[in-house]
Amino acid sequence: MRRFLRHPVRLVPLVFLVAILIGTGLLMLRPMTIEYQHAPFMTALFTATSAISVTGLTVTDTPNYWSGSGLVLITVLTQLGGLGILTGAALVILTVSRRLGLHNRLLLQAETAEYGLGDVRRLLLRIATTVFACELAMTVIVTGRLWLAYDQPLSEALWSGAFHSIQAFNNCGFSLYRDGLLAFSRDPWVSLPLALGAIIGGLGFPAMFEAIREWRQPARWAVATKLTIWGSAALVAFGAVAFLAAEWANPWTVGQYDVPGKVVAAFAQIALARTGGFEVVPTEVLREESYPLLTGLMFIGGGSASTAGGIKVSTFFLLAFVIWAEVRGEPDVTVGHRRIATASQRQALTVALLSVAIVAAGTAALIAMTDKLPFYAALFEVTSAFSTTGLSVGVLPSLSDGGQLVLTVLMYVGRVGPLTFGSAIALNTRRRLYRYPEEQPIVG
Repeated sequence: MRRFLRHPVRLVPLVFLVAILIGTGLLMLRPMTIEYQHAPFMTALFTATSAISVTGLTVTDTPNYWSGSGLVLITVLTQLGGLGILTGAALVILTVSRRLGLHNRLLLQAETAEYGLGDVRRLLLRIATTVFACELAMTVIVTGRLWLAYDQPLSEALWSGAFHSIQAFNNCGFSLYRDGLLAFSRDPWVSLPLALGAIIGGLGFPAMFEAIREWRQPARWAVATKLTIWGSAALVAFGAVAFLAAEWANPWTVGQYDVPGKVVAAFAQIALARTGGFEVVPTEVLREESYPLLTGLMFIGGGSASTAGGIKVSTFFLLAFVIWAEVRGEPDVTVGHRRIATASQRQALTVALLSVAIVAAGTAALIAMTDKLPFYAALFEVTSAFSTTGLSVGVLPSLSDGGQLVLTVLMYVGRVGPLTFGSAIALNTRRRLYRYPEEQPIVG
């Protein structure tokens, strides 16, 4: 126990595991299902893990399987999972900053503004205030639209607006509608607020707070903030254009819409496909070229210290700058007139390659445990689970218990892994008083 107290970051996986087990037990109670029967253990475990890890994958027909009490519990688990992730990320940064030497602490403080060495209580309060303010704004807009334009009773519209707003900001994909958000794919008053909420929630508090504080002078942003903000914008823009190009004439997705409807649906789907998990267009009838696009966006994910999963936007673009510098023969990797430390380059490469290995192993395991599952479907589901996105091609209900267990483990690893592994890398710094002779092995 003393070792855990000396390194509080190590408690993160344990806390999430305990929360998942408690959520599983509660979801197995009779009042949680419409039929007033005990949910099977695997179904409850999968759903609880999906909610706590803010993924949104489900092996049931959510609105027709879980009762009102069950849906409220899923909402609470999602909110606790999202706040827990943000709080855990904050504590990771604060813990790591205090464990590093003075020089590295000052560097970290420059990257995270005053929050590297700041007041814990003030930081956590600001995070909670930001979360609830954004969710409240989305709830008001979506509720008003459902009430005024779709003639839903005010209580029903308020419940739907609050439920989907909490899910969107926390980048989770549970929905009160059997077909997700397909009915609102062309409605900008429903799909766009939820998409923007998912983008904001997926930026991460360090980038978000610094961007707000220095919004008049983006040039003064830290490298991490620049990579996250501009990288996220580039991914959404590129993804929306590429998705439109692939699905423009597909009559089963956006081919039947007018031009404004195509643009709204494509933007919302790409914004939510990166991290949110809501289905704005039917995923199972996409053209083949759309699956690699969505898989890649899910794998990259959102910003660091956010509710989004994946390898993170900053990791992806940092590696892009590393490749660009190597191709040009530059001695240093630079971003915005700042030289990137070799340690950061190695960390980014380690995270990316480990993630590739986990996704590859998970895909092989899922195929081995499921008969007649196409490779693209297995890769899509595994990437969605590991990146805690929540999109699916519709094969989850047909998976065996073994297949569901594989995805459950991936959701857990994909959520707690980056927090604990990232902090372990930062804390596990060694210094040697000697260096071995250098060699340059042949590469390629």
